[in-house]
Amino acid sequence: MKKLVLASVMALASLSLVFAPMLRAQDSITIKDPAEFNSYQTASQQSDPTAKAAALESFLETYPQSVVKTAVLDQLIDTYQGLGDADKTLSAASRLLQLDPNNLKAIFISVFIKKGQCAKTQDAQACDDAAALAQRGLTATKPADTSATDWKKLTGATYPVFHSAIAYDDAVSKKDFKSAVAEYTAELMLYTDDQTKAAGLQDTLLLAQAYTQPGAKDLVKAIWFYARAWNFVPASYKPTVEKSLEYFYMKYHGNLKGLDEVKSQAALTTFPPATLVITPAATPAEIAHKVVAETPNLTTLNLEDTEFILANGAREDVEKLWAVLKDKATPVPGIVVEASASVIKVAVTQDARNANPPYADFIVHLKKPLEEKEIPAAGSEFNLQPKTELDGIYDTYTQVPATATTDQSAQIVLRDGAIVPAEKKAAPHKPAAGHHK
Repeated sequence: MKKLVLASVMALASLSLVFAPMLRAQDSITIKDPAEFNSYQTASQQSDPTAKAAALESFLETYPQSVVKTAVLDQLIDTYQGLGDADKTLSAASRLLQLDPNNLKAIFISVFIKKGQCAKTQDAQACDDAAALAQRGLTATKPADTSATDWKKLTGATYPVFHSAIAYDDAVSKKDFKSAVAEYTAELMLYTDDQTKAAGLQDTLLLAQAYTQPGAKDLVKAIWFYARAWNFVPASYKPTVEKSLEYFYMKYHGNLKGLDEVKSQAALTTFPPATLVITPAATPAEIAHKVVAETPNLTTLNLEDTEFILANGAREDVEKLWAVLKDKATPVPGIVVEASASVIKVAVTQDARNANPPYADFIVHLKKPLEEKEIPAAGSEFNLQPKTELDGIYDTYTQVPATATTDQSAQIVLRDGAIVPAEKKAAPHKPAAGHHK
């Protein structure tokens, strides 16, 4: 979420004021060599950031053992940060950590940048590096020349980011959602309720997502944190968050009755009260049977419901549904997980999309192979509204048992698939909304 990330960038900029007390002691260090002193003064007093960075780097090359090397590297961090050069900022922070392994500012800057790299590329090494540095930051000891008051300010500003980086690594790199929940919870507990409306908002949403994953699944808490995030995300993001909120509320409760009350409560506090009660719905098999029994024309079911029944229904209900689906055509709106010239694998349902990573619950074998330029990229999306849609004919299905990282599901295979311009379709298609419970 772009606007939520901007809040983190603003927090990073404001931390320069918090970190200032840590390095003031450097100002009292005496440089005995006049030439070295003059070079340091000249570099430090440059008003142009690019010129200042070059002068400070030149000083370090000329005086690699200078008594003010730590202060120079600190200035380089600020200068490169001001220039928006993340790579050189990280380089300066890494060099500072070689001199002072517990330097909280250098640790924080490194964690912030590496976590950004992790989030952008999903690179496991970047995620692990950010988490390892964050662990170091959480155990760093207070420098003797830093007051208890200043240290409290520093840890108050940095510890939430450290817990966030560890949580993100747990979720993305290790798929350890139980540990991710613990770290996101530890982070949010360091904020006041007002602060989680902004600084902790993005991770409130990530905590909600973590609670939907195997190993950490608790849909009541997932619903709460989705509702908390929904209350404070920018208006442009509310529909996206609300879609997940309603999906999991419906999945757990069976209908949307009572959801408005949960939203109102979640606006008041970050964490759910002990008195929060959301009544669970019927079992998945009972829900599947109810849909099959109460739907006059099973071909009108959306894909969410179709897969839910095939995955969770009793044999009689599954066979009844498949009898009307087999050999019928259907659009397949979803996110491309993998594609080749002859096969496109798509995550269609909300569960498949929300999995980390998303998994393919629909596999479409194409009738005519695609040219290389036509093969859709992983992560691209087929919808019912935009320029193209993916169509296929129901062929086979397989029930997929729950695993350590996924819930019980169904994998549906279609044949004679094709990518079709949506505007050329003769008739509108049925929607692919949430479960018809």
